[in-house]
Amino acid sequence: MRQGRLGGKVDKEENPKTIKTHEDLIIYQKAFDAAMTIFEISKQFPIEERYSLSDQIRRSSRAVCANLAEQARKRRYKASFLAKLNDCEAESAETQVWLKFAVKCQYISTEQGREIYHIYNQVLRGLVNMINHPENWLIG
Repeated sequence: MRQGRLGGKVDKEENPKTIKTHEDLIIYQKAFDAAMTIFEISKQFPIEERYSLSDQIRRSSRAVCANLAEQARKRRYKASFLAKLNDCEAESAETQVWLKFAVKCQYISTEQGREIYHIYNQVLRGLVNMINHPENWLIG
């Protein structure tokens, strides 16, 4: 299995039947790696951003992972499962907004912002697929 630029696995198709935990999800792996990258780059943000942009982008990027973990435990209940996926989708989109602010404020390079933004587009595509086809993911 090949590793992506941010460390996520890229050569494996998602198979709902082989998913045992949230950590098996490719979108979780991508989101986790992206959140860790965001954590590292946000350390370089100006001190005045400590309680605003730094906290917000870290929180939303981590929330994607946390909600993916929660949805994996709610696969028996369609409504709860979908609610967690919708929370994931919202947090992913929020992270993309904060990334745009970080680029516009010149805290990160345009290239770095685009790379991470692209990862969240991949995560969002996976989430939308799961939302549109919950029957493939539900258990029990």
